[in-house]
Amino acid sequence: MKILIVDDEEAIVTLLRFNIEKAGFETDIAFDGKKAIKKAEKNNYALIVLDLMLPGLNGLEVCKYLRSHHNETPILMLTARGAEEDKIKGLELGADDYLTKPFSPKEVVARINAILRRTTALQNQKSTTLKIGDITIYPERYEAVKNGESISFTRKEFELLYYLAKHAGRVLSRDQLLLAVWNYDFVGDTRIVDVHVSRLREKIEVDTKNPRYIKTIRGLGYKMEDAFR
Repeated sequence: MKILIVDDEEAIVTLLRFNIEKAGFETDIAFDGKKAIKKAEKNNYALIVLDLMLPGLNGLEVCKYLRSHHNETPILMLTARGAEEDKIKGLELGADDYLTKPFSPKEVVARINAILRRTTALQNQKSTTLKIGDITIYPERYEAVKNGESISFTRKEFELLYYLAKHAGRVLSRDQLLLAVWNYDFVGDTRIVDVHVSRLREKIEVDTKNPRYIKTIRGLGYKMEDAFR
């Protein structure tokens, strides 16, 4: 599997490339946003490590472009310390995860492996179509159909929807969802879960303030319910 590393700092690229290749992956590199997009469109990467601050097109713009052109390659975004709004914006645009600089090379590899494990697991469940309320979920297409209309998702949005639907009726804590969907075996940031739940509600709920499908269980987490019950 090949990983695309996108960063304009040569020292960081060298560090990432050494550790990612040491973990058994092939790598490719790009030093700016435009080259990253060209390479992502031309090649089939397993994952993209994408720095937020890039010359020309920044990481957010690259992420937005790829997702709007139906490129669902998983994205691990690198952000500056304290750039909270940028982190959230990246997740909203379809990034799968983020790491804050400075980071441990071991953590980068751990995050890459976590994302790829989830991707592989979902691909292995392609035949398990789920139906809840008037939503039918098709894992093989990363898609759901509601009232005859197709709804498309980013990869991580879909994984969260699929997991909630598989465990419909159960209250799932943010930590449970973080472990199950993001496959973290270390302490993560549960705001990632909240951002993705919000995005899902925008796509499947009629009224996001009074959701019928994804309920917030105060102090506990979230629960998927059949809207027809």
